[in-house]
Parts: sequence; structure tokens; C-alpha cells
Amino acid sequence: MTTSFVLPDMTIHRVIEQEGSFMNAFEMFPGLTPDVLAANQSWLAKVGAIDADAMLQLCFQAYVIKTPHHVVLVDSCIGNDKPRPQRAAWNMKTDDRFATGLAAAGVTVNDIDFVLCTHMHADHVGWNTRLENGRWVPTFPKARYLFSETEYRTWTEANAKAPVLAFQDSVLPVIEAGRAEIVGDDHGIGDHIRFMPTPGHTAGHVAFAFGKGRDVAVAPGDLIHSPLQTLYPELSSKFDVDQALAGRTRRRFLERYSDTDTLCCMAHFPSPSVGRIKPWREGFTCAPVEG
Repeated sequence: MTTSFVLPDMTIHRVIEQEGSFMNAFEMFPGLTPDVLAANQSWLAKVGAIDADAMLQLCFQAYVIKTPHHVVLVDSCIGNDKPRPQRAAWNMKTDDRFATGLAAAGVTVNDIDFVLCTHMHADHVGWNTRLENGRWVPTFPKARYLFSETEYRTWTEANAKAPVLAFQDSVLPVIEAGRAEIVGDDHGIGDHIRFMPTPGHTAGHVAFAFGKGRDVAVAPGDLIHSPLQTLYPELSSKFDVDQALAGRTRRRFLERYSDTDTLCCMAHFPSPSVGRIKPWREGFTCAPVEG
């Protein structure tokens, strides 16, 4: 299975924490009809995105991206020791897959310069922190954690009304440790890293583009969960806070990168998870790249 991709002046490594069945397709996508699924189930099965029982197959992973200037971690996955009662596979997890994946990418927690989170859902911020002597501390002690201002404000307001576990154990401790920067939704780091506002899944969801002078690679986070959504961009997940906006944002993203060389590093697509956007039928496809 390919986990590393070498590009001009950068290398991308997948750090896989979990991969497998997640949720029934009809539950995940409220707008999905039986006829549409029947017409697409065969090719979805061939790319490993669905099983015979219509269970979506998702990967939960981070990306380590090495540019000429920085080592960046995009989306820190699920994490260990985190109370996630709504998701049995995530709840109080204690495995070493994330650490093993970092080692395979040739980095330690001390090598990460920046941690970037597309948004603040539990499976994208979990390894922001680790449990040490009963306290949550930043996993990456030398990194700056950059959070979208809109996203941070949204979850600060939500947490003030009712406890948001992931925000409390995976975001606030980073703030309290003085390792975070709250930045604009169009922030940039040097000449190789750019934020792109991609609202809809959450209010402050952002994607990240990498490359000097052009988008050599892009990490869209939860803008797109499944290959089915590349063919049907308006098919939104039940987790999208604004499903109509998410659909419009997704279509603009796919149109922008269609027929380009930009490598799309999908957060949840089944392995190899990385590909290039091509026109297909009335929509698009993400043609896998094997490294």
C-alpha cells in the first residue's frame, strides 16, 4: 500500500490511524437514492469505497508534508485516551498506529513545525494532544498549531453553550500551552503553504494548498468524504452543517482542480486516498495515484 508520494520540492506521507467500515451510505448521505446507489455501487466497490451491504469504507489519516522549509502535519486524526462515547472505534483508544505511521514517515513528534487542522471535528484534532500524568499536553511540543479564526470562534461559542469534548481535550489545552495561533481563513506560511476557505462542512472549514507558485498538492479535509461525491458534488454528508453551501463549495473545488496536475490528498477516501481530479460523466472522479 502506497503511503509516500514524491513531488517537486516536497514529499507527502500518509499516516493512517484507522481504515474500514464506517456508516451506511444512506445514513451518511441523506440525499442519496436507491437508484443512484444501484447505478454506482459496482465502481464504488472496485475502488474499495463501499461493501456489499452499502457500508461506506473510510480511512482516517493525517498527512505529513515536507516542504523545503517546514515539516507540516495536516489533521491529527483520532487520538488515544479520548472519551468518544458516540464512536466505539474511537472511544478511549490505546493503539500505536499513529506513532508507527509517523515513524514510517521518518519523523518524530519533535520534527513537526506546524500542525494544521482543516476543522475541529474529533477525528481531525485528536492527536493535537496526548495524556501525560492526567493532563492533556500538546503532542508536538515544538510545533505551532494554526487554527482558522472562524472555526475557532464557532467552537468556542458552541462549547460555551454545551461541552464539546474534542474542543476541550484537543484544542483548548494547545491554546493554554501557548502553542496555538488563531489566523485568518486565507492565511499563508512562507511561499509553500496556503489556507483556502472551504465552508459548508463546518462554518470555518479550510483546505490547504502546497507548492511554490502553484498548487502542487491540496488537502481538502472533509470537503469530500467519499468518491461518490466527486461524481455528485451536491451530495452532502449528514455531518455538513450547511449542506447546500457544502455542495457549492465542493463543486467549485472540483472544477478548480479538474484536469490539473494538483495532487488531492483526501482525508477519508480508501487507500491509496491520493489522486488527481478528472472530468467523468456529468461530474468528476479522483484518479488514484500510486506514488
